[in-house]
Amino acid sequence: MAKVVCDWKTLHDFMVDAFKGVGVPAEDCEIVVDVLLESDRRGIESHGCNRFKPIYIDRINDGIQNPVTNFEIVRETETTAVVDGHDGMGQVIGYKSMQMAIDKAKKYGMGMVAVRNSCHYGIAGYYASMAAKAGCIGITGTNARPSVAPTFGVEGMFGTNPLTIGIPTDEDFDFVIDCATSITQNGKIEYYERIGEDVHPGTVIDSDGNPVEGDSGVALKKIRGGTAALTTLGGIGEALGGYKGYGYAMVIELLSAALQDGNYGKALDGKDADGNKVPYHLGHFFIAIDTDHFLGQELTRKKAGEIIRSVRASKKAPGHDRIFSAGEKEWDVWLSRKDSGVPINESVQKEMSKVRDDLKLDYVFPWEK
Repeated sequence: MAKVVCDWKTLHDFMVDAFKGVGVPAEDCEIVVDVLLESDRRGIESHGCNRFKPIYIDRINDGIQNPVTNFEIVRETETTAVVDGHDGMGQVIGYKSMQMAIDKAKKYGMGMVAVRNSCHYGIAGYYASMAAKAGCIGITGTNARPSVAPTFGVEGMFGTNPLTIGIPTDEDFDFVIDCATSITQNGKIEYYERIGEDVHPGTVIDSDGNPVEGDSGVALKKIRGGTAALTTLGGIGEALGGYKGYGYAMVIELLSAALQDGNYGKALDGKDADGNKVPYHLGHFFIAIDTDHFLGQELTRKKAGEIIRSVRASKKAPGHDRIFSAGEKEWDVWLSRKDSGVPINESVQKEMSKVRDDLKLDYVFPWEK
């Protein structure tokens, strides 16, 4: 499918106006759009513009996500807090929660905020990066609609549940690892469907325990219908360590629900007993650890940079001239895109044009010129 590059300003202004058009307050619009565009800045196209309409605009229009975010602090101590997001904008809830964790860490050394009743919060790496930029180690995770099977299971029992960590370095980019605890995630398969790419072997298992291959759209329908599920890191069974991905996925599920008395598993399906759409009620957690409460941010950044560079300088495998550290490829993408914009595929072009027309916004996109 043909892609057309759209400049950053047009995308920013359009999405801000679109979110305003469906009732999101102006200040919150800026947060939501920054999180979405950060995904595209890093080349994570499954979570940026690709999800603008189907995950956010449509859910607001369907009445299962609130455009105005009621950020309620249920309980708070010097170093912790429990927040109820009341099904508001996940990015706004995430931004405010991580900022609260950072503020607590700067004062007391560490801070943690547990969230319930939230919505999809975009790329988890955004919040870990917030902490790293502030000189903190940042950790975050979220549960999600059940689509991943446990080891020796074939039923989707928990979400793709990313384990995300940011560590400040002295390089141009901080160390930020943002990965699902499944081999792939729903957003990737949605993206593969858009671009006509088959599902990757071993990433999906059917209800008989067999790998699902071929058309990504078919695989996605099976996952949504409960007749297939994503596999955890390590793949099917235990031979390649699938139990490790399963274990880490459970850690995220527990931290996203146990501390805040939140929903989990099948309760995050987004549908009621009659199949009607309902809010997802997701849970998140945010941890910040201030490096100045140890031996200082400057030393931490320097030492972290030394460690990373020593690994990258190690012997390369035949045919490879670089060893990457987490965040490096994303930085390379940003350098290549910062003066141009985001490549938008035909499917997303149509979605953006429709949102513009529905809201009667005055924009002419590059694919229309």
